[in-house]
Amino acid sequence: MIKNLCILVFALAFLSCNPHEEPKANTGLPYFDLKGYFGKEIMRLKKAKPKVNKTVSINGVEENKSLQINDWDKELAIFIDADINKNSWKGSFKTNRKDDIITYTSDNKKIPVKKISVTEKSSKISRIEIIINQKNILFQSHDTLIYLPDQLYQIKKKQKIRFLSTKNYAVIASFNP
Repeated sequence: MIKNLCILVFALAFLSCNPHEEPKANTGLPYFDLKGYFGKEIMRLKKAKPKVNKTVSINGVEENKSLQINDWDKELAIFIDADINKNSWKGSFKTNRKDDIITYTSDNKKIPVKKISVTEKSSKISRIEIIINQKNILFQSHDTLIYLPDQLYQIKKKQKIRFLSTKNYAVIASFNP
């Protein structure tokens, strides 16, 4: 009995010494890498420190300021949050390429991001547009996000909370030359 146990321990020790290849993570993303793109943009904007003319509007009441953004991570977080490369969303988006525009669309009710359009000219991104719709028993929201590198970014939100009036929010920031 002790002899059989020793042989078993020896065999297990021997097998555990065999080199084996670890499974590699799948680094290929099925859709446009929104998170990676805006991560690079944030780093670039932090270095460049551009000034922007920013207009914030709530139900038509506007406030306009010229300022330098100190926290680009926070400023562009809504764009990063719209990333569609989540494991649970694989296969949920249709991809359509027409000329310089690639569009990802989903009609899945559980996925709030409904559309992402990426326009590329001369191997550079010239425009990103994102449509987000959320709806439940108490709340409805429709967001339109637009980003034009070194030109402007725009966030428009229409929000309806049950028993309250509809609110319209807008942030439009244009980069100073």
